[in-house]
Amino acid sequence: MTNQQNLKYLAFFLLFSSLGFSRQVFAHGANIVYQYKQAIEVKATYDDGTPMSKAQVVIYAPDNPAIPWQKGTTDEEGKFSFIPSSDVSGNWDIKIRQSGHGDIISIPWQTDQPTSVVESQENISNLADSTYTPMQKIVMAASGVWGFVGTALFFSRQKSPS
Repeated sequence: MTNQQNLKYLAFFLLFSSLGFSRQVFAHGANIVYQYKQAIEVKATYDDGTPMSKAQVVIYAPDNPAIPWQKGTTDEEGKFSFIPSSDVSGNWDIKIRQSGHGDIISIPWQTDQPTSVVESQENISNLADSTYTPMQKIVMAASGVWGFVGTALFFSRQKSPS
């Protein structure tokens, strides 16, 4: 056996043996929960339930969504409260980010909003957390197989004599 053949077999062995050693991947999506009280309270956590403590919070008012209305940070439990302007109804956008993770939630607010507690939750996740459609899974599997076939054909080709 030549060295080139040995390298080819070693490459195939490494390639196919690594397929059996998959690890579960945990991506950090964000979950934001809000409550109507005298103020709006938001709570941001990662998908695993860990609070997004000391995360950056930027609030945009419905009447001027391009300029931040208020900025702050969440507490140790991932909570942040604010009192919306009493004369502005509409969707208040709250952006919470920490270390490249987070998202934006829109919270509807009416100036005549009741003070009773109303809870709502919006799950926000990164692309890595999303589920794939059957067609996407088929395309990904076919791409992987095609990559393996192409690699095998590349290494098995005959060198032309120079």
